[in-house]
Amino acid sequence: MTKTVVVTGGGSGIGRAICQELAALDWRVIVTDIRLDAADETKLLLAGDGHEAHGFDVTDHTAAHLLATDISSRHGLDAWVNNAGVSRMRRFVDITESEYDITLSVNLKGVFVCGQAAAKAMIQQGRGGKIVNTASMAGKQGGVPFLTDYVASKFGVIGLTQAMAFELSEHRINVNSVCPGFVATPMQDRELAWEAELKGSTVEEVRASWIADTPLGRLQEPGDVANVVGFLISNKSDFLTGESISANGGAYMD
Repeated sequence: MTKTVVVTGGGSGIGRAICQELAALDWRVIVTDIRLDAADETKLLLAGDGHEAHGFDVTDHTAAHLLATDISSRHGLDAWVNNAGVSRMRRFVDITESEYDITLSVNLKGVFVCGQAAAKAMIQQGRGGKIVNTASMAGKQGGVPFLTDYVASKFGVIGLTQAMAFELSEHRINVNSVCPGFVATPMQDRELAWEAELKGSTVEEVRASWIADTPLGRLQEPGDVANVVGFLISNKSDFLTGESISANGGAYMD
């Protein structure tokens, strides 16, 4: 029987790679993104049939519960990947309250809202499930320049992952997170430009410094993250819960 997974932020970057990897592993993928056109573009790239694309705001409590209930009733909900996220670079003293609120709303509240919706649907089904949250190596260290609000949100995701895993274990729902490093995505392109400007440097110099900080000697590809997510929602991870996997080429080791 085909298993079904919902992926948030599936319209580009890491999310798109996750969708492609899971489709290749014969999952039915429900691609969601704040931009329906981006979700549709990803859906067209997926191997196999039965995939869906939905425009979806991860901070919308009602929408999250409606989506989880709908997918559960029509297909069964076997896994949910909370991947949607935002970032911007500012010096700590320049971050506005509204910018902070947006970052925490999408990156942390979104994981809470969607994780709760997925968990309720899985509990109702009574057969367990897998939830994976995309955190970051910035969720394990504060020494990250110009990303104070992002760091706060990702530290929160790691703590939330552990708390969810603890409470949901009795329902056979495993909850883990993946912590990427310097991933080559459109978001990274923006961050390269922002960091270069803030440091009075160049994009090339910043990119070189990121590679130098990664022992495996290259920028991470979205597929590197997707491979870990594929493992975390598979039955090979059935005795793994509450963990935050550092998948970053050694850029941060714990």
